[in-house]
Amino acid sequence: MVSLAPSHPEPALDPHPLIAAEVARGVTRMLLAHDLTAMAEVPLDGGRRADLMAIDARGGIVIVEIKVSRADLLGDGKWTDYLGHCDRYFWAVPAGFDTTPLGQEAFLPERTGIIIADRYEATILREAATTPLPAHVRKRCTLAFARRAARRLIGAIDPDAVRGW
Repeated sequence: MVSLAPSHPEPALDPHPLIAAEVARGVTRMLLAHDLTAMAEVPLDGGRRADLMAIDARGGIVIVEIKVSRADLLGDGKWTDYLGHCDRYFWAVPAGFDTTPLGQEAFLPERTGIIIADRYEATILREAATTPLPAHVRKRCTLAFARRAARRLIGAIDPDAVRGW
């Protein structure tokens, strides 16, 4: 008789990418409802990548960093690099996430906001302070955002057109 059981156990799937994608979806919906258009995985100067970046109708820039585990939050030493690329900065976490650390001075609670999200919606728990970008930085960030969005749209229409970009 031939066994149909696998000869080795299946690797455990990491639930964090799925949870992060669900949080991103809920946050994107909330931002859109407030007239902010968001894009995921946006490269920034300096080699960093914002989980979500959004622009409002007046050109205000928001960055949202998604955290789905305490270890990811506490081990992230790069997040302050994002502050120079946005007017407002939010942490987005799934429902049930312990937000206590986000109230500690190391996470700049006077500057950063907190969003609680699931795959369908999101709610702002703490509003982010607005710290306007210098005009030359805003222009550079806005142009980079617009060009990336255009390349992604072209890629969706004609993937061969943007290969190697």
